Amino acid sequence: MATRKVTLSLDTGALEYAERAAKAHGISVSSWLSKAARREAVRTGYTPQRAPAAPSAEADEAERAAAEKEMRAQG
Repeated sequence: MATRKVTLSLDTGALEYAERAAKAHGISVSSWLSKAARREAVRTGYTPQRAPAAPSAEADEAERAAAEKEMRAQG
């Protein structure tokens, strides 16, 4: 998946949670935050607008389905 560098401002508590969770999962904070943002978007019902013939649509759909599955497994 393509990545894009961005600058974010997080409150200290949120950053501490993200750092601890990322460490517990053995991934970078950046990766953990990316996954958390995707899960939250799916949880709140966000559906991205896509062109029907987008070449990455299948990969995005698989990732969305995996995020939903993970969310359901966590309760």
